[in-house]
Amino acid sequence: MVLIGAAVVGVLIGPARIDPGPVLAEVFGRLPVLDFDSGLDARQTAIIWELRMPRVVLGALVGSMLSVAGAAYQGVFRNPLVDPYLLGVAAGAGLGATVAIVSVGSGSAVVPLAAFAGGCTAVVAAYALGTASGGRRTGLHLILAGVAVASFFTAIQTFVQQRNTDVIREVYSWLLGRLVTAGWGEVLSILPYAVVSAVVLLAHRRLLDVLSVGEEEARALGVRPERIRTAVVIAATMGTAAAVSVSGLIGFVGIVVPHAVRLLVGVSYRAILPLSLLVGAAFLVIADVIARTAMSGSEIPIGVVTAFIGGPFFLVVLRTSRAGFR
Repeated sequence: MVLIGAAVVGVLIGPARIDPGPVLAEVFGRLPVLDFDSGLDARQTAIIWELRMPRVVLGALVGSMLSVAGAAYQGVFRNPLVDPYLLGVAAGAGLGATVAIVSVGSGSAVVPLAAFAGGCTAVVAAYALGTASGGRRTGLHLILAGVAVASFFTAIQTFVQQRNTDVIREVYSWLLGRLVTAGWGEVLSILPYAVVSAVVLLAHRRLLDVLSVGEEEARALGVRPERIRTAVVIAATMGTAAAVSVSGLIGFVGIVVPHAVRLLVGVSYRAILPLSLLVGAAFLVIADVIARTAMSGSEIPIGVVTAFIGGPFFLVVLRTSRAGFR
């Protein structure tokens, strides 16, 4: 219900003033059992179905991917402070997008492709680096490798920006996060990755509960932590990289939403993962509504909105929750 309510608000509110009644009539009138005329003209109908609705769906997809990936990372690494950008997805995507903006401009379709490729490349590099002397990959090794790779990719990105100061504003606009659609193209581009990622992560939710008792205990129960970690990292990376490629770097969603869900339903990932999927989608849709309506005549980067909301919330969570995280 929360997601449906957020979607309705997202469709109703926008820079172009359209009365709520006809908007709802247009949306629900498309259902087979509710066939009636909304009375909107062609321009208003296009605004709803080619601008507002794709943006709402895109926000829901991005929010759900960041949230469920963050929850999965917290489970597989047994650390409540990690987020979807842990292994360098953000740094890799930022570098890829920066290089593409410098080369072909911010409006090119190459930018999201470069961001996706950069994010995946960074995680592959972190995973390779996290193999200690050819031995077993552990969570600690991967976290340290992710920090190293993220620092390296960020340094390269900074160098590229300094060498091309004329595009710094465009780069920062992308880095701060935004949901910009011109139809359903962006939605269709990430939908396959989002579906596959969500299915794989949800299929591992029971195994994450087993892994939360400890790796040695999980092995005693017949579970292979390395295999679970690999599957979860691949799926979460794919979903996160796809989301970042069309939205830029939106912070706090992947760490705050899973914590909020955990406070409501407890520590079992059988409930945390599916609820993070839904709550994250609703959260980002509402954040996007705030981003495009808070200031008249301009739009706030959605990453700024999520930081304003997520920062204080996370401080409250840290202050009130001394234990209970796994």
